[in-house]
Amino acid sequence: MDNKIIEAVQLTVSFRSKKGPVHKAVRNISLSLAPGERLAVVGGSGSGKTTLLRALVGLVRPEEGSVALFGRDLSLLGADELAKARQKCGYVQQDPYGAIPPGLSALDAVCEPAVIAGLDIGKNKIRERAEALLAELGLRGDRILKSRAVSLSGGQRQRVQIARALMLSPKILLCDEPTSMQDASTRGEVVDVLEKYATSGTAMIFVTHDLLLAGNAAERIMVMKEGRLCEEGSSEQILNFPEDPYTVKLISSIPSFEKLAR
Repeated sequence: MDNKIIEAVQLTVSFRSKKGPVHKAVRNISLSLAPGERLAVVGGSGSGKTTLLRALVGLVRPEEGSVALFGRDLSLLGADELAKARQKCGYVQQDPYGAIPPGLSALDAVCEPAVIAGLDIGKNKIRERAEALLAELGLRGDRILKSRAVSLSGGQRQRVQIARALMLSPKILLCDEPTSMQDASTRGEVVDVLEKYATSGTAMIFVTHDLLLAGNAAERIMVMKEGRLCEEGSSEQILNFPEDPYTVKLISSIPSFEKLAR
């Protein structure tokens, strides 16, 4: 299909150490997303979720398989072309403490991608957009906007990072555990914001260990274990009628689990 934002085919990513054996972090994973589609990638620690996400934007090279971003094979892009392609991607890292320059205020951190990209809308418009994004995510007022990253909580840094990722109106948003440091109320607000952008056409890949959150955040769920795909299907199918024993185990560990209604 010509409208695919991203497509990975039989992706395998390996890491080699000097003394230890080769470790295959991702094994033969295929996926694709069209505009506005939301995919959750679920699995425990070490399942390969983060490595998969990094491979999808060219931050790690696959040993086998291919990734096409906006219809172009990443392996064929030069450095400048890859940088331009990444400007159309919003990436939310798992570690919010290392993702934001510590010396920048929350507002300046969100403005920075637009400044680097040379967005020609004027300084005031850039700041207005950054303030609006932060407000959507519940971060308002001079005290927060002027606070440097080092003084923000983990949950606040996650929301700053999400606003930063949305600053250039990306075609696809890749989120690695973006709500792991949020409380229940702010977690729901973050998911609502992400859903809003998906409705307007932004594709999204949402990495999480939380199956219930995956069901609320995405239309499709991919379950991974030890780099492999266990099963994939609609959120309703995976949560209500899981087939793989590992998925069944994940669901059985959820307290007071109720079937997902769509």
